[in-house]
Amino acid sequence: MKKKLMIIMVLVSVLFIPFSVFAKEKKYNTLDFEQTLKEEGIKPEYKEYKPDSNAITIYMFRGKGCGYCRAFLTFMNSITEEYGKYFKMETFEIWNDSTNNALMSEVSSYLGQPATGVPYVIIGDKVFGGYSEEYDEKIKEAIKEEYNIKKSKRYDVFKSMNKDKNSLLNSDSLSVAIWSLIFTSISTIILMSFISLKFKELNNKIDNLNIKEKTVVKENKTTKKDKK
Repeated sequence: MKKKLMIIMVLVSVLFIPFSVFAKEKKYNTLDFEQTLKEEGIKPEYKEYKPDSNAITIYMFRGKGCGYCRAFLTFMNSITEEYGKYFKMETFEIWNDSTNNALMSEVSSYLGQPATGVPYVIIGDKVFGGYSEEYDEKIKEAIKEEYNIKKSKRYDVFKSMNKDKNSLLNSDSLSVAIWSLIFTSISTIILMSFISLKFKELNNKIDNLNIKEKTVVKENKTTKKDKK
């Protein structure tokens, strides 16, 4: 009896647990273009760096002190006078930041272009793994091409990843809601069955008591008659 009651209480308690999934957005340590140049000790070659309102965002995964990363940044520094209005930059240092390192693995896997080292540069839907002077013209072309795309139509890997995660989250939430409903229904049926059973047992006990009481009264009356 006590064990059954405990089971029912546990089931009822579980019903009140909120079945919800929370997506916690991670925070990453990033630097912009000028902050990155400063950290790498690269002196700006431009008079003014002022991206316009339509500027694209270049994502760069790098290692502090990495020679190839420095070469890429030096190249970007050299074209900023002409191209500076077209781009902003967001850089993720991965050698000393495990969270950024994990992010690079996630992003490169999502793009289907594994990162074997740094720099790992993303411009729109184009990826440049490593750096050599052979990339220079392609990088400039990628910047211009992406800039000329309507802002709302541009591909942004982080927005795309977040959209897919939210779709998966909504799908998971729906599954949780369905299973929660099923569990609630089953638990309610079990609870109602248990209550019904206990009511029957209680009624039977009451009926038995009434019968015994009537029997006792009847026996008492019979005894009195016999005495007379």
